[in-house]
Amino acid sequence: MSYELKHVFASLPQMERGVAKVLGGDPKGNNFLYTNGKSVIIRNINNPAIADIYTEHPHQVTVAKYAPSGFYIASGDVSGKIRIWDTTQKEHLLKYEYQPFGGKIKDIAWTEDSKRIACVGEGREKFGAVFLWDTGSSVGEISGHSKVINSVDIKQTRPYRLISGSDDNCGAFFEGPPFKFKFSITDHSRFVNCVRFSPDGNRFCTAGADGQIFLYDGKTGEKICALGGAKAHEGGVYAVSWSPDSSQLISASGDKTVKLWDVGTSTALTTFNMGADVMDQQLGCLWQKDHLLSVSLSGYINYLDKSNPDRPLRTIKGHSKSIQSLTVHKNGGRSYIYSGSHDGHINYWDAETGENNDFSGKGHSNLVTKMAVDDADQLVTCSMDDTVRFTSVTKKEYSASNLVKMDVQPKHVSVAAGGLALAVCIGQVVFLKDKKKVFTLDSLDYEPEAGAIHPGGSTAAVGGADGKVRLYSVQGNTLKDEGKSVEAKGPVTDMAYSKDGAYLAVTDEKKVVTVFTVADNYSVKNDFYGHHAKVVTLAWSPDNEHFASGGMDMMVYVWTVNDADKRLKIPDAHRLHHVSGLAWIDEHTLVTTSHDASVKQWTLKF
Repeated sequence: MSYELKHVFASLPQMERGVAKVLGGDPKGNNFLYTNGKSVIIRNINNPAIADIYTEHPHQVTVAKYAPSGFYIASGDVSGKIRIWDTTQKEHLLKYEYQPFGGKIKDIAWTEDSKRIACVGEGREKFGAVFLWDTGSSVGEISGHSKVINSVDIKQTRPYRLISGSDDNCGAFFEGPPFKFKFSITDHSRFVNCVRFSPDGNRFCTAGADGQIFLYDGKTGEKICALGGAKAHEGGVYAVSWSPDSSQLISASGDKTVKLWDVGTSTALTTFNMGADVMDQQLGCLWQKDHLLSVSLSGYINYLDKSNPDRPLRTIKGHSKSIQSLTVHKNGGRSYIYSGSHDGHINYWDAETGENNDFSGKGHSNLVTKMAVDDADQLVTCSMDDTVRFTSVTKKEYSASNLVKMDVQPKHVSVAAGGLALAVCIGQVVFLKDKKKVFTLDSLDYEPEAGAIHPGGSTAAVGGADGKVRLYSVQGNTLKDEGKSVEAKGPVTDMAYSKDGAYLAVTDEKKVVTVFTVADNYSVKNDFYGHHAKVVTLAWSPDNEHFASGGMDMMVYVWTVNDADKRLKIPDAHRLHHVSGLAWIDEHTLVTTSHDASVKQWTLKF
């Protein structure tokens, strides 16, 4: 038994209102980089469905930049650690690790020979450092600021120059190496969010929260002009990125636009209007070969179209918050993956190509705890917003009429043929038929945690926090308690019937999965041991011979029903993050999701 990672559908950048997002680009122009949580995400710019995720930082990563050689990436986190790691090997071996200061790193810059690194941020004793990449020894000091430094850049031609921009409304100009403070730049009236040299080193620009972008001589630091005259943007400018030939640049702003500037005439050639919603604020941008990218507050990555500024060539969607639920469904011969996240966002992915989108209209407003697709091609989802929704996977739009309000918060939902659904809520179990509540079990003497309806529609199994699984018989529109129950090893966390209805699998907090044989009066078929921590999710293979379980131990196990010793272990399926959802595309393809907000597909060989 073996496994192989087939696809990674990566998370979006993690965004914060009013905070610039730094994107990195590789020197060859093929990939771009950003961060989300503890992950650095490397994506292919021509096909963003090809992605690689680096998760070796123990803390939240804030910025990552390629070395000009293209062989290494330097990434910095909120604790002030910088890791320099290899990009050519799949293992991404760590080359060096440094702690230039204690506190969040906000930006990183390399010298063109890939030998020196500057980093800036929110240090406690200092706001920046410049050091040799292989020894960590200092090559100058970044002084001259009284507050957090947001941005840094180094001229990519000799003589070297370094610039920085800070919350003290100033820029600073350094000569070196060793880098020494020369003078402050005081043209901005508010925070300086971004500073960048042109690739040829002749110019640099500073962009600020005052909506201004100023241009300076790269060698002397003398001011040349302000782009766009009085103001470049109506809102704060968060990021700028130069064209490879140094003649143009793009700027991203809180006014929900990106502008393309001609540096020679300091005028805007194009204004890209990105939308009217607050989530359409533009907080980052990157000019990479022929691609112009910008990042919205929503985390969406936009590929800008110079010939049609009001409509991006493409928008990369996905999740920027942790994924909590998952299911898979075939539609028109293609398999689709549906994932729901912490912020109520539901995304669907073509399992082959990674092409993805979200449903239109207004959906859930809070964490989506569980999802399943019923036989009427409806995605049935329950959320902490106290609703169960039925959304057509063919129409792909939310509808206000297909929403069922619960009295209390639902935490688990399951479906069966004939329009049946079972919602397990805090303190009650709700039976639904054709999108309507038909029966409610409440004033229970146990706390229900999970539920499953038998595919034949005859039995509803409900697992409790007391470790018991109660079996209710479905009689018309009611659930009848006939006093039947079976025991799990601990408080139940998830449960599911096999596709053919022969088995019921139950996971619990005591790290065990128990499988019961339905036809044999729910006798125990096997107990499956292997997890080191609470098991939180499980999914049956379409062949009914295997099932997968995922736990807080970050492990995924694929089990064989008839032989508890025959198992496949996927350790570190989502490194440093526990697995939150599992689903099968076919008997040899498993999908996993986790709190790293990414979706992975695995090919299994038995």
